[in-house]
Amino acid sequence: MSATPATDELLFTTDEAGIARIVLNRPQARNALTFAMYQGLITCCEAIAGNPAIKALIITGAGEKAFAAGTDIAQFRSFSTAEDALGYERFMDKVLGSLERLRVPTIAAIAGACTGGGAAIAAACDLRIATRDARFGFPIARTLGNCLSQGNLKRLSGLIGPARVKDIIFTARLVGSEEALAIGLVGEVVADCAALTERVDTLAQLLANHAPLTMQATKEGLRRLAEEEAVAEGAPHPGDDLILMCYMSQDFREGMEAFLGKRPPNWTGR
Repeated sequence: MSATPATDELLFTTDEAGIARIVLNRPQARNALTFAMYQGLITCCEAIAGNPAIKALIITGAGEKAFAAGTDIAQFRSFSTAEDALGYERFMDKVLGSLERLRVPTIAAIAGACTGGGAAIAAACDLRIATRDARFGFPIARTLGNCLSQGNLKRLSGLIGPARVKDIIFTARLVGSEEALAIGLVGEVVADCAALTERVDTLAQLLANHAPLTMQATKEGLRRLAEEEAVAEGAPHPGDDLILMCYMSQDFREGMEAFLGKRPPNWTGR
């Protein structure tokens, strides 16, 4: 087994069969992602793109409590300008785009909490398999008061439809594994973490033995069908006004401080 770009919080390995594995490794924080971990995902995708021996990728979280509980909220404390908010969403588009553009099939192996940025990563993967105790959602309407980018809304609505996206975000509820299976958010549910490891390893081996160009062409063709017209460099992106409305609001600051202070937020709509 060989290792390539990684940190203590983002483990990346490949094996002799051409299966790459990324482990989000902050179990003490339910694998909440730092900006450095997001950048590490981009670096790992670049390593995969440059290594023709890699045939499939598995992404999972360390431990049994979470795939990833979103972005580490403390990362937002330094946000003060429009550039901070828009830059973050552009960065996230780059992270998720790196996963979607990989030529190899990607599998999200999901146990426990899969929320916020973690759920966005899972949605950007090609296949999702979850344990029975997995929970999915974007509870931002009761926590931070921010919003999803147009790209994330499109990705989610493509999976489960706009009505269900509204339901999940408006209610801020977490979707259980059986409901996730029923609505197409995941493709399969297994009993526990041991069964999850066995199943995703078997699936990755299966994919590694299939025609790589067929899978690459299918992935890229579907991505092109879903992609909006490219935005010229420096031009406003669709939804920038919505991002700024949320991230520059008093409510976002209140939601962040309330979350970190473990108290209910006092929303004002400003």
